[in-house]
Amino acid sequence: MMEDKMGMGMMEKGKVCGCTHHKIIPILIILFGLVFLLRTAGTLTDEFAGYAWPILVIAAGAMKLMGSKCKCC
Repeated sequence: MMEDKMGMGMMEKGKVCGCTHHKIIPILIILFGLVFLLRTAGTLTDEFAGYAWPILVIAAGAMKLMGSKCKCC
């Protein structure tokens, strides 16, 4: 089996990398949207939402900064 030009971290052609660090940012984006959805629905208070979204953005930046690169990157 020939190795993909992207590296050993990539699976078969047409499939996405299974590395964990590629999933963190999308999960945080979903949580970010969920905070606003729940606030709009009245489930979360404005005060909590005001604290939650900056924390999610900071966490995303920190994880991206500290995340190790895999062979597919």
